Formats: sequence, C-alpha cells, structure tokens
Amino acid sequence: AGRPHIRVKAHEVPSAGLLAMTTLCPAGCYSLSETGQVEIAADGCMECGTCRIVTDGTGEIEWNYPRGGFAVLY
Repeated sequence: AGRPHIRVKAHEVPSAGLLAMTTLCPAGCYSLSETGQVEIAADGCMECGTCRIVTDGTGEIEWNYPRGGFAVLY
C-alpha cells in the first residue's frame, strides 16, 4: 500500500497527450483538477498501457511495474 505505480509529474500546462488521457483512459483514472493540471487515481488501473503509449516521449508520466500482488484486481 501507499506507493502508486503510475504518477503524473508536476506540470504547469499538460501536453495534448496527457490531457487526452482524461477521456481515453478506459478505467477513468485521469481527471482534470480545478487548476488545469491532470491528476491520476491509479486505484482502478487495468494495466492496459494506454497512458504509456499516448504520452510516450512527453516525460509527464512516471510508470513502474506494480509491486507483486498489487496489479489488476478482479
């Protein structure tokens, strides 16, 4: 518990790819804050990899393999 495997790095203005994740994430993990930054709640993450593909090269997402036993929950 405690350490999410996906983290959105601090940003002033999100890239188009990161902003798109607020509608493209199949699990609905990404949202837009009141201040215009993209946030993630990785609790429902399905490990589909969409965010890794869409934001490839932007450096805005820090992704690590989940700790053993803490990946997709069915």
